Amino acid sequence: MKAKQKLPPEAEQVLHEVEKKEEKERKEPIADKLIKIAVEKSYRDEDSEPKAGGFFHTSDSIAYVDIEIDGWRETWPVRSRGFRRWLVRIYYEATGTAPNSEALQAALGLCEARAHFDGPEREVYTRIGGANSKIYIDLANERWQAIEITSTGWRLLDSKQVPIRFRRAPGMLSLPLPKSDGDGIEMLRTFLNVKADAAFELALAWLLAAMRNRGPYPVLALTGEQGSAKTSFATILRSLVDPNTAPLRSFPREDRDLFIAASNGWIVGYDNVSRIPFWLSDALCRLATGGGFSTRKLYTDDEEQLFNAQRPSVLNGIEDFVDRPDLADRTVFLTLEPIPEDKRKADQTLQDEFNRARPQILGALLNLMVVGLQRLPRTRLDRLPRMADFALWGTACEREPGAFMKAYEANRKELVEGVLDADAVASAIRTLMSTQTVWTGTASDLLVALEQAAGERAAKSKGWPGSADSLGRGLRRPATFLRKVGIEIDRVRDPHSKERARLIKITRQPPDRDCKEVSEVPNRPKHRKINGFGSATCSDTFVSTSQVSEQASEENTNEINASDTSDTSDTNLHTQSAAAAADDGLPAFLRRSPLTCRRCGRPATQGEPVVPCGRDGSGGPHHLRCWTERRTNAPAIGPVGGSLGDLK
Repeated sequence: MKAKQKLPPEAEQVLHEVEKKEEKERKEPIADKLIKIAVEKSYRDEDSEPKAGGFFHTSDSIAYVDIEIDGWRETWPVRSRGFRRWLVRIYYEATGTAPNSEALQAALGLCEARAHFDGPEREVYTRIGGANSKIYIDLANERWQAIEITSTGWRLLDSKQVPIRFRRAPGMLSLPLPKSDGDGIEMLRTFLNVKADAAFELALAWLLAAMRNRGPYPVLALTGEQGSAKTSFATILRSLVDPNTAPLRSFPREDRDLFIAASNGWIVGYDNVSRIPFWLSDALCRLATGGGFSTRKLYTDDEEQLFNAQRPSVLNGIEDFVDRPDLADRTVFLTLEPIPEDKRKADQTLQDEFNRARPQILGALLNLMVVGLQRLPRTRLDRLPRMADFALWGTACEREPGAFMKAYEANRKELVEGVLDADAVASAIRTLMSTQTVWTGTASDLLVALEQAAGERAAKSKGWPGSADSLGRGLRRPATFLRKVGIEIDRVRDPHSKERARLIKITRQPPDRDCKEVSEVPNRPKHRKINGFGSATCSDTFVSTSQVSEQASEENTNEINASDTSDTSDTNLHTQSAAAAADDGLPAFLRRSPLTCRRCGRPATQGEPVVPCGRDGSGGPHHLRCWTERRTNAPAIGPVGGSLGDLK
């Protein structure tokens, strides 16, 4: 038998160290191997920490990792399926074995620790983000490319060139590579069911606002009969910014569902809306202007999970479903006309034609974005509406000077009338003030006066306040829109009461004019069914990049107080001056007191004067009959007499 050849001492030592290392690796936990491989194989850039590799965390303590696949960079949450699949794959390539589930879960926990304690803090965006005055739009394609938009132009970037990070949410679809050839804006108009130029300007402005990385974002409300292509309209708009496998959904059941949907997509879309619950109306307001929602984290008692989002949203339905003033003030309304059967297209045909035109449409929208970024620093408006940022951006991006603000102001004026008509209390206040200029009284007095003005049917409706308390609290909601039609609601102290009780004072003045009235705009549709522009309105004088200032026109096609003939002249207004009191032939002492009854809200007349009642006038001004009713809680009977003398 041949003897084993003896190795030199140096070789023996090297062999011993190799065997020792192999033995150590065999005994090393699989989780430790996974974390080492993950750190080594993850993608690193100049900002990455050596210990963390491609791991980092966000401001809300969510761990992410950059990985490299086929030469491009991808970003995934550590707890996502995408990262787990990648980790299992590289472990198998390195060891030839698969990790067990227990080791994989332990490794994910170690990866989160590396991201939190060793990795940098970065923001992660969904579809649209921004940095250094530049806007980035994630194409969501296989190579993770993005579009960079600046005031000098736009360009396509590979994933490693994009300075910010994007995440991929379930359901996200890819955008096409944009092209600059052709008139993409006119192509877009052929796919949208709009006839009026003003309606198209508003739809285009909403679309351009949705492509920005900062809000506030207006809510787009589409209404119309069956067959007016409301769903197609909304789907087409979303597919140009944030295409999704489920572009339009049914309403959420709670705030949490709404903000989860907003966290996993850029545009929130809802289909076939009939009525918006109060809680959802408030939630949509927060979503438009920025807000959040918090809930208890699952499987914990003391941890809170936060959802914070600011997103554009689009809703469609047959009826006018936006009836609360706070949401209406954040909404752009479009009413679509039904499409004749001889002009209707099959859905697949429309989709194929749109997909062919989508690259040119997207390129044209990007060109308008560049123009808007150039003009925005120098864009000025004489007056800023509620959605001021949207108004400035729409003005900066418009193709014709003044076109956007003309359309936007007309739309806002139309929505004021619509919301006030839908609000039973606001309608009753307008009816009450149609015959007087000032009403003063308590919330209880106002409730009685409004019930008389509105009638029994309205007073028994579901939305009618059940108590004076709820009426007083709810007056702030319609106050903004009532002010636009010339009705001001104030809280004052009673000067005749020792306790200086709080009163509600309602005054009627000429309607609030956003700017002075000028000539009518030609070729403007004058019926509400034509895209919601039944009445034109005025626009703010603005200065754009080209230093063009244009005053918008205004037409009063909708009478704001149709029954109020006294608005046409100040000389016909019913005032409380001493001269007016003298003209009415009232006693001299009435000249120093309000001429409106606190109970019924009607002014004093020659036959029914209004006088201070109660001890030292503490009861306030009343008709004698109304004072009797108030003191005795019984209707007055017989002719007008003393405070109690007209009872049977």
